[in-house]
Order: sequence, then C-alpha cells, then structure tokens
Amino acid sequence: MRFPLALTFRIARHIIGKKFCRIEKFATVLQLEPLHTCNLSCTGCGRIREYSTSLKDVMPLADCLAAAEECAAPMVSICGGEPLIYPQIGDLVAGLLAQKRIVYICTNGVFMRKKMRAALAAEFSKSPARVGRQLATLVADGLLSTDEADAIRRPPAGGRPDADATIPPSPWMYWNVHLDGLERSHDAIVERQGVFKECIAAIRMAKILGYRVATNTTVYRETDMDELARMFDYLSWIGVDGHTISPGYDFDAAKEDMRSRLGLRPEDFFLTRAMTKEKFKDIRAWGERYTLFGTPIYLDFLAGKRELTCSAWAIPTRNVRGWKGPCYLMTDAHHATYRDLLENTPWENYGVANGKARDPRCENCMVHCGYEPSATLGRDARPGDTWANIAFNFGPRPARRAEGADVNPFEPAEPGGAQHH
Repeated sequence: MRFPLALTFRIARHIIGKKFCRIEKFATVLQLEPLHTCNLSCTGCGRIREYSTSLKDVMPLADCLAAAEECAAPMVSICGGEPLIYPQIGDLVAGLLAQKRIVYICTNGVFMRKKMRAALAAEFSKSPARVGRQLATLVADGLLSTDEADAIRRPPAGGRPDADATIPPSPWMYWNVHLDGLERSHDAIVERQGVFKECIAAIRMAKILGYRVATNTTVYRETDMDELARMFDYLSWIGVDGHTISPGYDFDAAKEDMRSRLGLRPEDFFLTRAMTKEKFKDIRAWGERYTLFGTPIYLDFLAGKRELTCSAWAIPTRNVRGWKGPCYLMTDAHHATYRDLLENTPWENYGVANGKARDPRCENCMVHCGYEPSATLGRDARPGDTWANIAFNFGPRPARRAEGADVNPFEPAEPGGAQHH
C-alpha cells in the first residue's frame, strides 16, 4: 500500500473518532516551527523574511510538546526555518514519538548526514557489529569518509553522544527532504550550489540505515514538469518512500524580497490558479506511477477537475509567536491557543467559493495545507470519493521505476546567484 498500514490506521482512527463525536473542526497535521532560523535563503520562501525580527528565537521544548498535545493531531510536521538547527531536535522527535505521533522532519537536507552520523555513534557501543557493517557499506558507497567512519567507532573525548539527543530510525518517522527539481534547478532555487548533491547523498545514506524518507516539491511558473517526472523516476529508483507535491504560494514577504534582493518579478515566478491546473493536468497519471502521498481527490483539484473548500484549520501552524492564523501561508494574527485560533478566526472570510476568492490573497492558492484536508475529511464529497481514496491509498504501491537508472540528476547550476530553469 502507498502509506504504511499502522500509520494509516492511526490517522483514520483519529478522523473517525472526531466525526463520531460530531466535532466539526479539528487538527489532522500540526505544522510545528520551533524556530525560523535557516542556513539557506530559498527563492520563493517567505518564512525567513516574514519572521526576520525573530530569527534568533526558539520555542522551548516543553512548548513544542505541549502544542502537539493541545491540538492532538496524529501527525506532526517539524518545519521552520531549518529544524535540524533546533538545539533540542533529537529530544523533540523522541518526545513526539513518545506521544504516539507520526513525525515528519521537513529539512533542506544539508545537515541530515551529520545527524545520522551522531545516531550511528550513539548506537555503535550497543551494536558494534551491525553498525560496523553499515559503516563499511557507507564508505564503499562514498557516503562516509574513512575518517568519519573512524570517528564514529572511536568515542570522543567527552564520551558517546546521548542517545536521547540523536535521531535514530523509527517506523513512525520520516525525513521529508525538500527537492524542487534536478541539480541545476534545485540549486538555483535554494541559491546555493552543492545542496542537491548533499540531499541525494543524505537520502541514500538514510535508506541504507533504515530510515523512512519522503520528499516535498513545490511547483513554480518556470518549473519543467518533464524534469520533475525524471526526478521522481530517479527518486523511485534509489528507494524514496513517497512524495508530496504542491503549487507554490506567493508570500507577500517573499515577493518583496524577490524584487529588492534579486531584481526578479514575482509574477514571473508564482502560479495563477489557471496555470496550476495546466501544470498539474497529468497529476492523476503521476499518482499511478509514483508514490504520491495524499488523496486522488486533491490531485483532481490540482488538475482543475473539481473544486474543494479550504480547511486551513485542519493543518494549523504553531511557531515562536503562537498559533498562526488563518493558515500556514497568511498571517493576520497569532493566537495564544489552538482553541482561540479555531473560535476567533473568521474562516468564512477566506478561501475560494463558487470560483470567487473571499480574500484577494486566496485567489491563486491551491496549496495542500488548505485543500488536502478537505479531500481527506470529505467536506466536498461526491459519490465514489470514499472508494477512490481507499483504492488509491490501500492499493498496490507503485513499482520501482526502472527508468530512474537512466536519469543523470547532476548538472550544476552556473555560479553567480539565483537562476531559474
């Protein structure tokens, strides 16, 4: 099946329980941003611009764990900023897993191998033979240097890393790696050469070590969908477990940064609603070829084959300033509690109804954090939707793409700043 049975069951039980109790609005996924500090400045990302005055702030670990308990979402997506910069990221992941959450670590991939080396070092004294075999494989595949492998085998002066502070593999956790194209395109968007190669190395290392790995991809106006198909072929070939894909959103802060810092026109970068439908016209066929996470109902929405109501309250965002309202993408207020977000946000003023945007900022938004939960929760249900969702997610997982073996993903961007394909 597309998503592991135990994880699917946990999410389904949560949704069915809320519906049985006739609770109208509830969280399905928590977007947790423990900090907004980032080591990259990706074109099109609004976070580090919107929160430029609080980039040094971090959420206390206790507040992060309390936020998950407060909204009770079965899944937590740890994002930011770059979450692997968060000083207590290992303890945060462990704490969320102890709460029986499904955890996604949404990362740009740059620090992944460092975190996995720390996990190997913590594990070595307990299972030297097994870890030794893994080290030999990683060195042979060029994913570790011999010096790095020796350092893992040799206790540092201060002793072994605390196992509780590391991020070992778990069937309930995914690395969720940001990839917006093959090397030339992705490195242009993240505005740094070498990031794509590091992501691929980290993904390969993670699969050898037994981690679950997903990728998330944002589609922009200049995105070449044929290139993304080749990327998914390649990712399937190297064993990635699944993917999310969504159209980009024109953050106000990102648009201003593009104009002032990069001299770019945001209207040449972001998609209109009509352009999104054109880009995603073949997305249902992609859902048969690739392990796309989500629902076929949302894929049909992206392709313009149906309309959905925005349900931003189902994927709330908690960050250093509070519960962000109305959604992950727009900020009109920060609320002290999730209940306050639910009860004091005028939800009827947002989204698109009957083809007309209730708020001008919603006009071109078709992003998964607003519309995927509508498809999941059946807010705009049609006959056959339930069976379509079951068949999509419980049917056979798409086969490994043999075509991926012939894809050369590495073609570096030219130096000299952001360039777009």
